Amino acid sequence: MAPPDHRTEPPHMAPETATLLGFLDFQRQTLEWKCADLEPWQLATRAVPTSELTLLGMIRHLAAVEVGWLVGFCDIPPDIWPDVVRDRDEQFRVDPGTVTAADVASAWATWRAAAAGVHRVVARVSLDASDRPWGRDDVYSLRWILVHLVEEYARHNGHADLIREALDGVTGE
Repeated sequence: MAPPDHRTEPPHMAPETATLLGFLDFQRQTLEWKCADLEPWQLATRAVPTSELTLLGMIRHLAAVEVGWLVGFCDIPPDIWPDVVRDRDEQFRVDPGTVTAADVASAWATWRAAAAGVHRVVARVSLDASDRPWGRDDVYSLRWILVHLVEEYARHNGHADLIREALDGVTGE
């Protein structure tokens, strides 16, 4: 699998929105690339014995992060969002001895549905729109949330690079 092309233009929209969504999509593509061609047990292998961090756990966690920041945002109907693992510890807790291809497929499907939900919000809401995301006390703009999602992915993609290198020697860009 080739590394993602960060020059890919997102759908036609305002330049600032396209830039933010383009960087978020690039980070998503990078995660997919880091996880490509691995067996379920590899995706469920811990980064280090003292940590629950796994590639499969990151997929589940990032789906929950995207949903968590935008569910209910600006009165977008909640039915656009997939059901995600909400417990942070449970997101990362996977066992390489029992994980199946179906577990992996389910995690990717949920993750893709969460990304599609974000695209739907971006298509409907201005970057300057602000709201209190579900379960949060403070008000955030869509712009702030998208920048935060890019940061969250970038940080976890660094983790993914280290895990992937430990698994099979493959390193990133």
